[in-house]
Amino acid sequence: MSISGIQGHPLEVTVVGCTRLKDTEWISRQDPYVCVEYASNKFRTRTCTDGGKNPTFQEKFVFTLIEGLREMTVAVWNSNTLTFDDFIGSGKIQLQKVLSQGFDDATWPLQSKTGRYSGEVRLMMHYANANRAATGYANSAPPYGAPVPQVSSYSAPPPAYGASYSQPPTAYPGSFPYPSYPPSSAYPPSAYPPPPPATYPPAPYAAPSAYPPQPYPPPPQASPYYPPGPFPGIYPPQY
Repeated sequence: MSISGIQGHPLEVTVVGCTRLKDTEWISRQDPYVCVEYASNKFRTRTCTDGGKNPTFQEKFVFTLIEGLREMTVAVWNSNTLTFDDFIGSGKIQLQKVLSQGFDDATWPLQSKTGRYSGEVRLMMHYANANRAATGYANSAPPYGAPVPQVSSYSAPPPAYGASYSQPPTAYPGSFPYPSYPPSSAYPPSAYPPPPPATYPPAPYAAPSAYPPQPYPPPPQASPYYPPGPFPGIYPPQY
């Protein structure tokens, strides 16, 4: 719990009593009283006549808190009539618990000037603004375990994987007054007729000429022209 922001708030301190105080009297019983000091504010209880080692006071004081100061001082004295009062002991009172929980009822040890144990003092402290501070800070954060709603940055959740997407609307007309480009026929047009389709299996090749090849130049043969060549036999023929 936060204990900040205590400036000017009231703190109630009740001095209940003391126990096992060091006895400073030899003949009669001592008359103790308690002084409580916080910053420049100092309060004194009534003198408990013949209180001895275990006096009772039950007196309440109200202090104005100062930011950053969470400690007060308490001192116990023995009241004398003819001489100076005798110092019994003093101690430091821590305020962290009362400022954080709102209430503290505890016994605090006292020490003499030489640092020896000289008794105890019981104080009851009440701080009413502790609960208000807790209430004021309660709404600053959601309770533990409460789910925090998540706001998506998209207007709609993205489609699942594999979902079909519709075609976006187009602003162009459905039909055009001009033919589409390029045309459906092949471009550029061929100036030659298309080749005949190939047949399968292909036609066999022509048979090769007789081997070995004839000599070059070829031997002389009878001329088909006129006059014909000599005929075999004797010319002119004999009758």
